[in-house]
Amino acid sequence: MELARPYLLFLGDAPDALAAKTAAGIVDWRRDWCLGQLRLEGCRADLGLPEMSPAGAAAQGVRTMIIGVANAGGTLAPHWIETIVAALAAGLDVASGLHMRLGDIPAIAAAAGRHGRRLIDVRHNTLRLATGKGTRRPGKRLLTVGTDCSVGKKYTALALERTLRQRGLDADFRATGQTGIFISGRGVAVDAVVADFISGAAEWLSPANAPDHWDVVEGQGSLFHPSFAGVSLGLLHGSQPDAIVLCHEPARRTMRGVPAPLPGIAECIALNLACGRLTNPAIACVGIAVNSSALDRTAARHYLDGLAAAHGLPAVDPIADGVDAIVDRLLAVVP
Repeated sequence: MELARPYLLFLGDAPDALAAKTAAGIVDWRRDWCLGQLRLEGCRADLGLPEMSPAGAAAQGVRTMIIGVANAGGTLAPHWIETIVAALAAGLDVASGLHMRLGDIPAIAAAAGRHGRRLIDVRHNTLRLATGKGTRRPGKRLLTVGTDCSVGKKYTALALERTLRQRGLDADFRATGQTGIFISGRGVAVDAVVADFISGAAEWLSPANAPDHWDVVEGQGSLFHPSFAGVSLGLLHGSQPDAIVLCHEPARRTMRGVPAPLPGIAECIALNLACGRLTNPAIACVGIAVNSSALDRTAARHYLDGLAAAHGLPAVDPIADGVDAIVDRLLAVVP
């Protein structure tokens, strides 16, 4: 799926900043795509964007209104419907990352048909995907992998894309989750792909390309997570990466949502490399990316230096430190 931009970010009546984390992620990485925000009475989130109505946004050139709210259950509040219908009437497409489909709401479906606008549920793709084939294809690919879920794989991939581009290299972030799709403007949400087609979805997402082109693929889950290892393995096989970057959050003691212990760094790198060799025998790990937000900077620096020494790899916090050290290693290993 592909989204028309620029965007108007709908925050509804989000009770706090965390409830608008989808919209905040878009602003963090694609500020120039975001022309305004639309907030309802009682909204306590603020992205610092100009306030716009649907009609005003359309007049400014906005093409898609994104529902930037994340809530428990992924539901769409009934009192949002009037605003969504107004956006469609103003000539905007409407995109959502919620579990509830926009088209399942009669008033919204009718308005989209009446005005000839698209309803885009990024969690629910309509692609006719093939199964993965594992055939080697030109181009270079990097995949972020993790010791657990929600350890910074998306932000690490985006930081790598940005740094590669700053160095004059041809690189594209390839999104595999709903927020990533909004940031990228295209992608496939693999948590809604039938299991047999996950590796095929990754092949579609990172197709044959110019020999010096980098696809930076957003990872999902962890090979060690009892719930999501299947998705992680499908992405690993389908993206056929030349390189991986391992992402980790050091304050965790158990896997997110389950009582399983976290794997060791070396153990996690080794399993990802072993599994990745099925479709790319030359796969290499080029760095460790750590979300060190739970540590003070002195403790974080000591921790990162220890990881680098123990594993012989650059170890950085991608937000606090940047990823130049990992990119240096990447370009030395995969020239």
